[in-house]
Amino acid sequence: MAANETQGPPQAQQSLLPDYSQMVLEAIDALNEKAGSNKSTIAKHIESIHSDLPAAHTTLLSHHLHKMKNSGQIVMVKNNYMRPDPNAPPKRGRGRPPKPKAPLPAGTVVSPPRPRGRPPKDPSAPPKPKTPVSTGRPRGRPPKIAKTTPATAPPPPGVKRGRGRPPKV
Repeated sequence: MAANETQGPPQAQQSLLPDYSQMVLEAIDALNEKAGSNKSTIAKHIESIHSDLPAAHTTLLSHHLHKMKNSGQIVMVKNNYMRPDPNAPPKRGRGRPPKPKAPLPAGTVVSPPRPRGRPPKDPSAPPKPKTPVSTGRPRGRPPKIAKTTPATAPPPPGVKRGRGRPPKV
């Protein structure tokens, strides 16, 4: 029970705070710096207006600034955040733009593209009989043939070899 009672007030405090994106835009407008406002000045301005901020205020601010920058609500120039210029042209995407497609003549029906991947097997089709591939030999390595005669014959009993390498002839 005590845990449920302690969770009530922080939620009420957070509901009094406006959204972080709204607080950031208000701070940028209030500071009204020509080159934009950096993260620390935005944080100080928000802290001066709203005294009951959560403990993770700096982390939340960084997260929301990054999210707003990616969505295009604010623009970052030299580590300073500012509102985007309404007259600025839209930002180009990365890479080469696609080539314009040639218009098709009227009356042609465009078939839908083939789906990706391997087509599924027909369940009603009878299974193919497996044809054995035979070459006349069994699979695998052939067994070693045991020799019946001794491999090394005894040397002739006459001339004995000397030690070392024989001389060049």
